[in-house]
Amino acid sequence: MTAQMEWLEVSVAVEPEAAEAVAEVLSRYAPQGVVVDLGRGDESAVQQVTVKAYLAVDEDIAERRQKVEEALWHLHHIWPVIPDPTFTPILDQDWTAGWKESIPVLHLGRRVVVKPSWREYTAQPEELLLEMDPGLAFGTGLHPTTQLCVEALEDLMQPAMRVLDLGTGTGILALVAAKLGAADVLAVDNDVNAVAVARRNARANAAAHQIRVLHGSLAEVGEPYDLVVANILAHVIIDMAASGLDTRIRRGGTLVVSGILVEQADEVASALATQGLSIVERRQREDWVALIARKPRGNHT
Repeated sequence: MTAQMEWLEVSVAVEPEAAEAVAEVLSRYAPQGVVVDLGRGDESAVQQVTVKAYLAVDEDIAERRQKVEEALWHLHHIWPVIPDPTFTPILDQDWTAGWKESIPVLHLGRRVVVKPSWREYTAQPEELLLEMDPGLAFGTGLHPTTQLCVEALEDLMQPAMRVLDLGTGTGILALVAAKLGAADVLAVDNDVNAVAVARRNARANAAAHQIRVLHGSLAEVGEPYDLVVANILAHVIIDMAASGLDTRIRRGGTLVVSGILVEQADEVASALATQGLSIVERRQREDWVALIARKPRGNHT
């Protein structure tokens, strides 16, 4: 009889908005993947989620466990609400079986529905159904900034628009834009895992003909787009503003940026205004802000 492989389950219970930061840290030490367990079937009432990773028990397990603890300790100084991890030995080789049942169908904005591949769901005529599985790239739909960006896309997208998604992660915003009728979408990320996942998700959702996924950053984008969305981090947006973000927006085009904490919003708005972009709307959910800016029609490019 073949012996079952032993795993060490690492779990951290956090608020939904901290889940992606924890998942990013755990993914460095768990190449098999990181999962987010919502603990219930109705995502609308989720107050806490559990991020889990699985470490193979071998001669290096003590060292990897220590590295995980140290990385989460450093993250705790940025996110004080993150508790110490729990470590549980398990013998089940198929560690994915247990959590699959807890991953729900997510409803974002007015029309977007995100389901894992193993769940059945019959979409209503007005709904836009995306099939996406948990993985190593981030953009689960749980984070308030993802929700803000989806809602903004629903409000701003017009048929045949050309869309640029900077820091695409799983490609969720690129997929939403494609499903809303974009003529073409360029999805850019500087993480090779994210690029691979975004490409896979585009194929899984029959959108590969609309979405081109590029490994790189703003420097690799050579032309302006009707609508640009960047759900990244405040300091990255500020750096992009100084590096010509406005030139990637066509005259009269629109920019949506998020990943911005409330206390960072004024600094980001100022950086965008310095480049001639007019802030037309500010949206907030919990401690997070999305800014919508427009490029005047009189600008060159």
